[in-house]
Amino acid sequence: MTALAARTHDTVTFHAVELLKEASLLTRAGIDVISLGVGEPDFTAAPAVVTAMEQAARAGKSGYCPPAGLPELREAIAGFYATHLGAPVDPSRVIVTSGASGALLLAAMALINPGDEVLMPDPCYPPNRNFVGSAGGTTKLIPTTAVSRFQLSAQDIAHHWGPKTRGVLIASPSNPTGTSIERDELARIFKEVRARQGFVMMDEIYLSLSYDGLRQSALSLDDDVIILNSFSKYFNMTGWRLGWMIVPPDLVAPIEKMASSLAICAPTLAQYGALACFEPETLALYEERRDAFRHRRDFIVPALESLNINVPVKPDGAFYVYADISAHSLDSWAFSQALLHKARVAAVPGLDFGPAHAANTMRFAYTTGLERLQEAMHRLKTYLG
Repeated sequence: MTALAARTHDTVTFHAVELLKEASLLTRAGIDVISLGVGEPDFTAAPAVVTAMEQAARAGKSGYCPPAGLPELREAIAGFYATHLGAPVDPSRVIVTSGASGALLLAAMALINPGDEVLMPDPCYPPNRNFVGSAGGTTKLIPTTAVSRFQLSAQDIAHHWGPKTRGVLIASPSNPTGTSIERDELARIFKEVRARQGFVMMDEIYLSLSYDGLRQSALSLDDDVIILNSFSKYFNMTGWRLGWMIVPPDLVAPIEKMASSLAICAPTLAQYGALACFEPETLALYEERRDAFRHRRDFIVPALESLNINVPVKPDGAFYVYADISAHSLDSWAFSQALLHKARVAAVPGLDFGPAHAANTMRFAYTTGLERLQEAMHRLKTYLG
């Protein structure tokens, strides 16, 4: 057998995807499974987006585009930040990527050298560690608690920064917790990192799916952070594989250089479709869908707690509930398997998101309609007795 590179063994397993595979097998066998697992909205691309893509395809606009993306899409993204997220941005700093995954890969390749360390909270989105590893870096997971809303603090940065630390990767709102970092604390985090001449990669994938308070980009606090974002969640375009990054001016050329080799460009037809995301009628539709997610959150949190599944911090964004299952199990993987095969409900075990709370937590995604959520809670109640 051909010897594999060491990184194939070091890659962190994404249990949410493994769970999806298992649930799909049951579904194909004719078994009704309610998925609260993978973070994929049940809403699909807006009609105007589909129409725009179809028109571009018929017009033959399916060739390569510039590595940084269609100029008109970069301008539209910059305009969205100015009008909706409180941060005017020069379009030249926007780089369109193949999903947020493409943005993470390019950011890691641009900023991380072999042996560099990146600080991240525990819990966090598991593939982030793999992107750091792909550049030869290592991840230092910092345990967090409900007191800090499962987010890093400036004190955490100061305490855990070491000689090999190069920067931090944080998300607000976060996957898996759905919690945000308070703006005053975020400003203090930036100050601590800048004092150490480090970088901040800021995942804002769920920022537009914030439910409580003002939606405002971290760029309004610090213009030098590297912003990572996506059309997958708020814009409901998961399979279109389209995202973007906003970087300081001096990073544009080197990242564009790498993008031209590693990806050539993000899918061109998807970019033409995405232009329609920013039309007023389409944005109004996304806001209606955001309200639907908010209603689901307001149902599922008390529903879980009524089943003695504790929610330590109420999520204020995204579409996840990070819950404590200690009253029922101290083995999240076994509990996840039991829910799947006995209750026919798929939810992700806490071991996916880091060791600190791996045994006693689960992530429930409210990415299905309210009626299905109600049925899922009924099934859990029946199973749990």
